[in-house]
Amino acid sequence: MKTDLASTASHVHQGGSVGRRDFVKVAAAAAAIPMIAASHAAATPGRREPLRVGVIGCGGRGTGAALQALRADKDAVLVAMGDVFQERIDACLKNLTEELGDAAAAQVRVDPDKRFTGFDAYRKVIDAGVDVVLLTSYPAFRPAHLKAAVDAGKHVFAEKPVAVDGPGVRSVLASAAEAKRKNLALMVGFCWRHNDGMKSMFEQINGGAVGDVLSVHTTYHTTTLSKRPRKPEWGDLEFQMRNWWHFTWISGDHIVEQAVHSIDRLNWALDDRLPTKVTCLGGRAARSGPEHGNVFDHFAAVYEYEGGLRAFHTCRQQDGTPNDNTDYVYGTKGMAVVNGWNPTYVVKDLAGKETWRYAGPTDRDMYQNEHDTLFASIRSGKPFNDGERSTNSTLTAIMARMAAYTGQAITWQQALDSAESLVPDALAFDMKIETPAVAIPGKTKFI
Repeated sequence: MKTDLASTASHVHQGGSVGRRDFVKVAAAAAAIPMIAASHAAATPGRREPLRVGVIGCGGRGTGAALQALRADKDAVLVAMGDVFQERIDACLKNLTEELGDAAAAQVRVDPDKRFTGFDAYRKVIDAGVDVVLLTSYPAFRPAHLKAAVDAGKHVFAEKPVAVDGPGVRSVLASAAEAKRKNLALMVGFCWRHNDGMKSMFEQINGGAVGDVLSVHTTYHTTTLSKRPRKPEWGDLEFQMRNWWHFTWISGDHIVEQAVHSIDRLNWALDDRLPTKVTCLGGRAARSGPEHGNVFDHFAAVYEYEGGLRAFHTCRQQDGTPNDNTDYVYGTKGMAVVNGWNPTYVVKDLAGKETWRYAGPTDRDMYQNEHDTLFASIRSGKPFNDGERSTNSTLTAIMARMAAYTGQAITWQQALDSAESLVPDALAFDMKIETPAVAIPGKTKFI
C-alpha cells in the first residue's frame, strides 16, 4: 500500500509515531522524464500555463511540500530539485512518482541536469527557470535561500522557522518586504494557521468570545527526536547535518524549530501583538552523547507586554514524559482550550460552562490547505504574503532561547538587534567544526 506523504506529515505533527525527519527512507532513483517548456507568463492572472516549481531541500518535508504543491495546481510542474545529499533527491523523486500515480508523468519532469547537489544547489534551482521555489532545507540556510529567491523574482513557500538568529531575522524581514514590493507570494509553513478548526477557534478568540485576553499559556511537550550515530565516512559537518535538530546553529534549538508552532499560536491568540521582553528558564537534563549536540531539552518562557499582560510558553523534548500540545487562553468572559492533536476547540464561560465548540470539517489536511491558498493566490495575481508576521513569530521563539541560554531578560529590540550570527560564513564537508558548548545560564553572554 502506498503511503500518503501529506497525511503522514499531518499525523506525525499531531503526535504520531512515525518520525517526520525520517519521512523518506527509500533511496532509489526514479525514471527521468523530459522537462516541458513553459513561459514566465504562468503567474499571470487568468492564464493556465504551467507553474514551474523547484524544491530546495528534498528530505521528508521537502517531499511533502512538493507533493502538496503539485496537488494544489494541476498545471504545476516540478522541474528542478536541489539538496546537499544526492540520496534525498533520489528518494524524493521515487516517492513523488509513486504518490502521484498517473499524474506523475505530466507533473514530475526533472531532467537529470536539473537535479543539483552541494551547498550551492539552491542557486542552481533558482536559476533553472522556475516560477515557484519551495524552501525546505535546514533552518540555518533559510535567510540566504529566501533572499536569493526573492532577488530572482520567484514566488516562495518557506518552511518555518525562517531564521535561527538576529541577523537571519533581519535578512528575512527585508526579503519579505521586497517580496511584497515585487508582488511575489511568500508563504511560511505555519500550517496551523490553515487548519479549519484552528482558524475558527482563533476567529472566536480574536472576536471576543473569551472577552479581553488576560493571559495565554501554550505548550509543546513531546519526546526526544531521533539521533544518528556517527559513521566513519562522515566529517564533522556531515555528522551535525545528519543530526541537525540537535544543534542550535542549524535548527535554532527545539523551541525555535518545533515549538515555534505553539509560540505562533500564542501570538495569534493575542491578535499578533508582540512582547516587549521575555524571561525564560531552560536547560538540559535528559540529553547526553555527541548526537544530542548542544541544544536544551526544556524551556519555560514568560513573555511581558505593554500594559502588564503576561503570557507563558513551556516546551520539552524528554522521553518517558507525557505529551501535550494544548493552548489555554484566559479572558474576562471565560477561557478557550485549543489542541490540534486531539482535536479540541472549545470556549467556556467563567463558570466552566461550554459556550462554543467547533463543529466544522476536520478532514481537510492543513498542509494541503496552505499550498492550495498559495497557488490560488499566485494564479489570481494577489499573492499571499505572511513573511513579516511569520518572522515575528520566529523572533518570539528566538528571544526566549536567548533568554534561557544567557539567564537574562531579553527585550524584543535586543533580540532583533542581536549581532550573534550562528551560521558559519562558508561550509565544506571537509571543514573542522566542533560541537559548540552547551549554554550555561548566568555565564553564557548575550551578543
